[in-house]
Amino acid sequence: MAVLAVVLIAFIMLQWLDYSTRQDQRITVPNLERLSLDKVDERLAELELRREILDSANYNPDFPPYSVIDQVPLPGKEVKENRKIYLTLNPSGFTKVEIPENLIRRTRRQVEPTLRSLGFEIGTISYKPDVAKDVVLEMRHRGQLLEPGMKLMKTSKIDLVLADGSKRYGMEDEEDSIAEDQIINDLEEEEYDF
Repeated sequence: MAVLAVVLIAFIMLQWLDYSTRQDQRITVPNLERLSLDKVDERLAELELRREILDSANYNPDFPPYSVIDQVPLPGKEVKENRKIYLTLNPSGFTKVEIPENLIRRTRRQVEPTLRSLGFEIGTISYKPDVAKDVVLEMRHRGQLLEPGMKLMKTSKIDLVLADGSKRYGMEDEEDSIAEDQIINDLEEEEYDF
């Protein structure tokens, strides 16, 4: 009798566990990518699933703002009723990044990788007279001179003004006047030779 009672109790417990955990009832996780939170809530409510927002990722211009970029579990997986779906959202725009110090008077080879690693793009390259060659003299964004500490949106284009290595910056007028004086002196000497 005791063995029969144990078997009966075990059978009833297994049936109750099967019913309460709903092992046979599985829900296929829908694809929530690119959906806004309102539409996500509607779809999950229909399937008796819940959501939790994990975090916002870096802004991705290929997705609408505040839409789902990633989800766990992935679409197509089967889960139980009332399971949480973890979501990663696209923020509303690019974050602002601070222009670092010590980029002026550094070589182009040093500055470009630094700017790219911060998420900026390199725009046009122009040159100014200077004794150095390929050294950054100025950084500009849409014509505005950039100073260390200023903040720009990620992926902004930064134009670089580099030294051309030809002569000292700001001395071209003085050197032109010296050259003109030399030509005048040469002409005066030729007059006295006749």
